[in-house]
Amino acid sequence: MNYLAHLYLAQNNADSYFGNLLGDFQKGLDVNSLNFSVRNGLANHILVDKFTDGHDAVRYSKSLFSAKRRRFSGVALDVLYDHLLIINWHKFSQEKFESFKNRSYYLLQQNLTQMPLKMRSVMNNVITNDWFAHYQSLQGTTQALDNISKRIRFENQFAGVGEEIETNLDELETLFLIFFPELLEHVSRSALEVRAPN
Repeated sequence: MNYLAHLYLAQNNADSYFGNLLGDFQKGLDVNSLNFSVRNGLANHILVDKFTDGHDAVRYSKSLFSAKRRRFSGVALDVLYDHLLIINWHKFSQEKFESFKNRSYYLLQQNLTQMPLKMRSVMNNVITNDWFAHYQSLQGTTQALDNISKRIRFENQFAGVGEEIETNLDELETLFLIFFPELLEHVSRSALEVRAPN
């Protein structure tokens, strides 16, 4: 899952937001130095990623990509799922997306100075350039994927993956709408972020 979906699955506070995005930036970090709420957010991130990677609908979605792009199909789906969450927002939230987006940026800013340097740089970029607004359109989403392809440090054929997404969009959206409610239920049952400290 990508940043927006992880925030949607977080609790409504700055520490949870920090922890739920920290999973992509935790290399070399002393997790024991984090407070309880941030650690639980991180645990929730890991739970979400593990469930996502093992879900049949996600695995099948990856198979829809061509052989030359399948290596990065997980990356493509991560970003696409943010777009699909936004365009189906009314099915999952009574809050207006614009309100959620602005609150997310506000809460992320609360812990910027506590974030690892790479995470701080990325989150500054997310907020300053309003990434979540770009994910509202398919064009903005595929442009974001092309930007990712430029940051891959070895030769690849990931650029242009948007063409394959557009070709398979209806099926990918159907599969997302099977998968995502099951992810929500899994996170709710696990309740990692509402358990009291031992």
